[in-house]
Amino acid sequence: MRPLIDNIVAAMKKSGGRMEIDRFRELILKTRDSLFEDVDTLMELVIASGVPIDIEGDEVLLKTSFRPWQEEVFCVVDIETNGSQPMRSQIIEIGALKWKNGEIIDRFESFAACSYLPYQISEITGINPEDLEDAPPLSKMLPEFKAFLGDALFVAHNVSFDYNFISHSFERFGLGVLGNRKLCTIELARRTIEAERYGLGHLNIVLDINTLVHHRAYADAVTAAKVLEIGLKNIPNDVTTTESLIDFTKIPVKKAKKLTQDKSK
Repeated sequence: MRPLIDNIVAAMKKSGGRMEIDRFRELILKTRDSLFEDVDTLMELVIASGVPIDIEGDEVLLKTSFRPWQEEVFCVVDIETNGSQPMRSQIIEIGALKWKNGEIIDRFESFAACSYLPYQISEITGINPEDLEDAPPLSKMLPEFKAFLGDALFVAHNVSFDYNFISHSFERFGLGVLGNRKLCTIELARRTIEAERYGLGHLNIVLDINTLVHHRAYADAVTAAKVLEIGLKNIPNDVTTTESLIDFTKIPVKKAKKLTQDKSK
């Protein structure tokens, strides 16, 4: 499903976020992994994965290509795990909040049951085996988080780690891949904020965010949301939609900083 989702998003962006439904169906058929999957089933799986698409009449729309970022629901996520490799490790905590136009509109916070918690992870996070004893299993917690996430923009500090770990965990428990559009607050900060380093702990201090807890999922999600809010104040005026915001975080840092400096003149 990952190649299918990536190809769909790339093709829709290339066509300005809008595509005739017949062409969309042809694209799915050309990219599908198996001849046993029919196009309607694949369309349902793509939508269920969190790809933000709407079907309006005979057209398919990539919503993030048209939605002003001020109207976007940013789901800021942080996870704690008992190791760094999704194939060998598991999520032990998810903390997330939904942020829209400067306001936290919803939150999610949960431990996950785990039979193995290395001492060094407890030292870093302050999470102890006792904290996880009565926690829900991942098979119960992950569907709840998936429902909470919906098709919101997935945001995290070093987003690839959290996104890929959660996507792998979704697949492991039969929930499909994660297809939401994503945004990295490290990359946004590098382009909009002057700092010596861009780790979350450092930004927490230099930006006077001062979240008291570090290396806990919800607290780090709160800090990342503050970094997001500060970064958004400095983006160029021509960054108007969610997709253009995502694209801005991927252009060369020097070019991006010049654009932000030109805005302030």
